[in-house]
Amino acid sequence: MLDVAQGFRRLLEALDRLQIQYMVGGSLANSAHGIYRSTNHIDIVARLSECDVRQLASELAGDFYADADAMLDALRRGRPFNVIHLGSSSKVDIFPASDAFTNAQVERARVEEIVLGAGEAVKCRVATPEDTILAKLMWYRAGGEQSERQWSDLRGVRSVQADRLDRAYLDAWARTLRVADLWQRLLNEGTT
Repeated sequence: MLDVAQGFRRLLEALDRLQIQYMVGGSLANSAHGIYRSTNHIDIVARLSECDVRQLASELAGDFYADADAMLDALRRGRPFNVIHLGSSSKVDIFPASDAFTNAQVERARVEEIVLGAGEAVKCRVATPEDTILAKLMWYRAGGEQSERQWSDLRGVRSVQADRLDRAYLDAWARTLRVADLWQRLLNEGTT
């Protein structure tokens, strides 16, 4: 697992060197704010231009599989792309910040320490607990509201963060993102 941490640090250094704003989301953010669970991949949201993508692919060459043409095509379509660390075969999905919510996530992210599989800690910009909940609610809805793992993650963040959550922010974005019913369901579970 050290190779995973080394690869992740290498990617973060490249993003910082290129001054690409980013934040870690997904299961790693969930584990930072809720109940830890291992994951096989890393999700990053980043503010990227076409020039950034070309430079990032070049910067990662030798340590990562990073296909600049595929990355550019995905960026132009507003779709995520991935890079693969050659030393560990770990995959990082990079989602372009392409709408108001993903840009707000990047703006609000804060430096946190996250723990990778073998207990290796890495400091990086991580989605806030509120944005982690909202993103998970969206993924849960997009998946047909079937994933017990996603719902369990949501329960974990809600219970660990409890009264520290910015409810006004969550209420407003949940309405905007059309997941207010799921947010209310999550809150109601905490009171029963």
